[in-house]
This record gives sequence, C-alpha cells and structure tokens, in this order.
Amino acid sequence: MDAAEAMTLLMSPQGRIDPYPTYERLRAHGPVVQAMPGLYVVTGYPEVDELLRDPRLGVLDDERRDEVWPNWRASPAVSSIARSMLRTNPPDHSRMRRLASGAFSPRRVAGMRDVVHAQAVELLDAMVARASDGEPVDVLADFAYPLPVGVICALLGVPAADRPMFRRWAGDLTGVLEPEITAEELAVADAGATELRDYFVELVVDRRRAPADDLTTALVQVHDADGDRLTGAELLANLMVLLVAGFETTTNLLGNGLVVLLGHPEAAAALRADPDLAPAYVEELLRFDSPVQLTTRISTAPVRCGGVDLPAGSAALLLLGAANRDPRRFADPQRFDPTRDQAHPLSFGAGPHYCLGAGLARLEAQLAFPLLLRRLPELALAGTPRHRTRLTLRGYQSLPVTLGTPAVVDRGTPAGAPPSTP
Repeated sequence: MDAAEAMTLLMSPQGRIDPYPTYERLRAHGPVVQAMPGLYVVTGYPEVDELLRDPRLGVLDDERRDEVWPNWRASPAVSSIARSMLRTNPPDHSRMRRLASGAFSPRRVAGMRDVVHAQAVELLDAMVARASDGEPVDVLADFAYPLPVGVICALLGVPAADRPMFRRWAGDLTGVLEPEITAEELAVADAGATELRDYFVELVVDRRRAPADDLTTALVQVHDADGDRLTGAELLANLMVLLVAGFETTTNLLGNGLVVLLGHPEAAAALRADPDLAPAYVEELLRFDSPVQLTTRISTAPVRCGGVDLPAGSAALLLLGAANRDPRRFADPQRFDPTRDQAHPLSFGAGPHYCLGAGLARLEAQLAFPLLLRRLPELALAGTPRHRTRLTLRGYQSLPVTLGTPAVVDRGTPAGAPPSTP
C-alpha cells in the first residue's frame, strides 16, 4: 500500500476508528513521506518533535486559508477557531497566550489539587448512587465529562447550571479540527459554534456588569482597557477554545485510559494498590492511546526533516499518535507498559503551541484513575464501547460500565503523588 492509499484509508470511517494499523503502513515508507503534492505525513517521534519546535513552520494563517478555503470567513466555526490562539502564529499567538497563561501556571494548577479531588469524589458518589440497582451507567456522561468541564468552567466563571449544554456544542464545533469535513458536518459545526459564541457574548456582558474573580473577567478587562491587546473577536474566540480544549481532550483521556486499564487488569491492580504510580500511568496512557492524534503545520521556508525536503508552502500532517508508537523511541511500542522510563509522549504537542492546559489535564487524570479503581474494584465494561468517527480528537461516543460493589476507602485527601509536568 503506497502512502496515498494509506492516507485514503486513514480518512475513512474504519481508519478513523482504529488508526494505528494505518500509521504502521505509513511508517513503512519512512518517518517523513510525501503522500500527495504539497502534503507530507510525519510518523516519526523525533521528526514530529522537531517540526513542532521549528520556527519555520506554523499553523494555517489567513492568507493560506484564503487559498484553500475561500469562503472560510462565512463559517462561524472556522472563523472562531481562526481567531483564537489555537490557529494563530507569533506574534499574535504569543500575545494571546500570555494573557491566559497565568491561570494555568504550575503553581495555580498545584493549588487546585484539593478542589479537583473533591469534585471527583462528589461525581463518583453520585454515579454510585445512580447505579445502586446494578444497571450499567455511562462513565463518560457521569464522570469523565463533568469532572473536567466543571474544573474549566470554574476557572472561566461559567455557572454550574449551564455546563450540561457544552458537551454537544463542543462536539459539534470540533468537527472543523478534522483533516477533512463534509458540507453537512460543517453545517453542524457552524450551529454549535454559533450557540457557543452567543453564550459567551452574554457572559461577557454579565462580567462587565458584575466582575468576578475568574479568567473571563480578566480577559474582558484586558479587552476593554486596550483593544489592541485583545480584540473583540479574539476575546470570544479564545473563551470558546479555552472552554472546549479544557474538557474535550481530558474527557477523552479519561475515557480512553479507563478502557486501557480495564483491558490490563494486572496494571490496574498495581495502580489501585499504589496511587503514587499515577503520574507514570498517565504518561503511558497518553502515549498508548492519545486523545489528540494529529496536528498540521505549514512551512514558511524550505525545511529538511527525516531525510526529506519540504519546500516552502508545504503542509505537514504531524501524526502524534503514530509518533507516540515510534519503535525508534519506544521499545515494543504497541504494548501498554506503565513502567516505561520517562515516556514523554507528544500528545500535548511541543514548541510554541504546547497545550496550555497540559498540567491541569495531567492533574485531573492522576487523581481520577486511582480514585475510580480504588472505590470501584469490580468496575467492568458493559459491552464493547464504540469510538466516535473522529481522528484528530480520539474518544468514545459513550462508555457503559457496571460498577459492582463499591469499596469503602478513605476519601479525605487526594491519593497519589503531586502532579507530574514533564
């Protein structure tokens, strides 16, 4: 199978649901391969890491977007993403990122440990109560979604009563992050983006009228004091992206990781017995089944990587999920092994666009997995879970489980070591 055929397979529903065999077909052509004119696919760990950090590569800017998608400004979903730090290059990216970075500093994240633990315990108690009749429950809907959405909404100052609606809006909006999208899928994404943007328009008005100690108020005040530091469009776009990125990937990390752990009962038992292992487990779960599988960069100058020349203007599809299973970097990469020494997965990216909330996502997962396993020693899948047909953001549609008989555990203090931030 040549690289072009492998790419066609990767974009198919079958390829999206289980991309790992196709990654190996692409890897067989080398760590960097030209799949079609102007498009280079990168599967190697050092090559992906190098290109993420190379200043000659950036995200798609307005000029290039006009060439490949002339009507993108008419799309609420595309235009919202385009005005956020997620899809801008320096100096605009650096300017916007600095404004939000304080809320995600290592010190601030460490200070949220007890709050995250308390929220996780409360959600777990409620899930146990709902399953008292022995019927399956959806651990995504009851735990893996409300935990991270509650944390990011608290940072942004979003009222708790409004949180249930965000999962659908975010799921619709993030369709535009896929490598390919149909007109029907774009229409769904636009509807989700419009509803989410309208919500934040109202929240901004509320914060102007009644400022609070939250990130939304801080960004509104920056915009109102100096529109050159943060425009109105950038304010709304970044609030939307901070919310969506704050829970979408973490929900998938918790769901994907739980399925892996339940499929490896000896490893799950070791973590249940020793929660201090959680940081290493989370790194390996991120490596083994990354919630973010790919990102794209555009070269602004000629680049040579992995023995291949990328001309200026080339698009590089950086397959993070493939890089995390590069046998040159990880011994026996298809095996889940939480005893690996310093996994350092690329799931959160690298370089200027390294995930702003990586430390917070790690903290949530490091607390959640030991808590689930210790409180629910008989936790089991209720049937075969179904993946969403998404490639960029990899996760499950739902995750039915049976809880069994809950154990009595000391839930007064967070278990495990302090959060690891490689």
